[in-house]
Amino acid sequence: MGAEGQAAQAGHQGRVISALGLVQILNWGSSYYLMAVLAQPIIAETGWPLPVVVGALSVALVAAALVSPLTGRLIARHGGRPVLAAASVLLAAGLAVSAMASTLWAFYLGWAIIGLGMGAGLYDPVFATLGRLYRADARRAITTLTLWGGFASTVCWPLSTALLDGLGWRGTALAYAGLHLLLSLPLTLFAVPKEPQSPRGPTQSADNLPLTAPERRAFCLMAAILVSMGLAVTMISVHLLSLLQSQGLSFAEAVALGAMIGPAQVAGRLVDMAGRGRHHPIWSLLFSCGAVALGLVLLAMNLPMPALAMILYGAGNGVFSIARGALPLAMFGPARYPALMGRLARPALLAQAAAPVLGGALISRFGPASTWAVIAALGVLCFAFALWLKAWRTESVAAG
Repeated sequence: MGAEGQAAQAGHQGRVISALGLVQILNWGSSYYLMAVLAQPIIAETGWPLPVVVGALSVALVAAALVSPLTGRLIARHGGRPVLAAASVLLAAGLAVSAMASTLWAFYLGWAIIGLGMGAGLYDPVFATLGRLYRADARRAITTLTLWGGFASTVCWPLSTALLDGLGWRGTALAYAGLHLLLSLPLTLFAVPKEPQSPRGPTQSADNLPLTAPERRAFCLMAAILVSMGLAVTMISVHLLSLLQSQGLSFAEAVALGAMIGPAQVAGRLVDMAGRGRHHPIWSLLFSCGAVALGLVLLAMNLPMPALAMILYGAGNGVFSIARGALPLAMFGPARYPALMGRLARPALLAQAAAPVLGGALISRFGPASTWAVIAALGVLCFAFALWLKAWRTESVAAG
């Protein structure tokens, strides 16, 4: 391909990533991050207890986990465009149902529909779409997309707060539903190219997912990494402020430390992006798991360096988003990538669904110090799984 062709391809990829990046900000901000702003207003109006209200997010994550393997297979066969478009419609429908709900079961139904949209429209389906579009060259696109996604809470928390002040929580949910239909859906349909449907033959990897015995071991290790990281990160996301305050920090100090995570995530992703894909993504995984584990251990030990611990944790978590998308592509190849990403997403999403309840139970029964120890142990276990996966890759390369 000549210089002009490469420039045109880069421009086309840039348009696709920019459109999907905007969609990702809205998808994350109106689902995963929405309850952080709306929970208290919902409680104030309905009288439902806090655990019941935030439990709606766990319902959504379970729904996302259940649908994720099907999502991967559909992307492998039909491409990502129809699946991502369906995600916008599902998110809009779920938000509308929850906004109009007068009973708890209707509210949960709305969040279950939101969960279906999450399973079809958050990182893993978009990574699978990019893998099918750009195949072996998808890593840079995945990295760039995570930079966009890193601004979801930065953009949508203030937006949600502003909408809440003017429209209330029900109006906020309806406003996001409208944005999905008027912004996300057209962006997806016009920016993501339509791909040819894959044939349904007996050798179609999207259906049969043929893995050798060593590959099955690597797949299980990757799933174990996603589960242990998902548990640790989600417990931190939900309970960080109370855990930091249990160590003698004021609320303002805890908030200031928590605010360091976002910039550290973006900084970690920029550093990884600067490598221009010259290193294998297994090294990104090792760095991310190691940095998260070290940050969590420092926090659990309550050493007088919480800012350093938070920077390590944030940078590692930021790079992990890249590694979870790029490593399966490098390990299993582009043909099997979309369907395998769908299968890997299920255990990770189930872990995220269980983490808030598990974290709350640990704090209530054993106290914050023991909870810190469990979270740090999960980080160390994740790093151990990553080392094991690196050893598997070394053996595979040596075996030819």
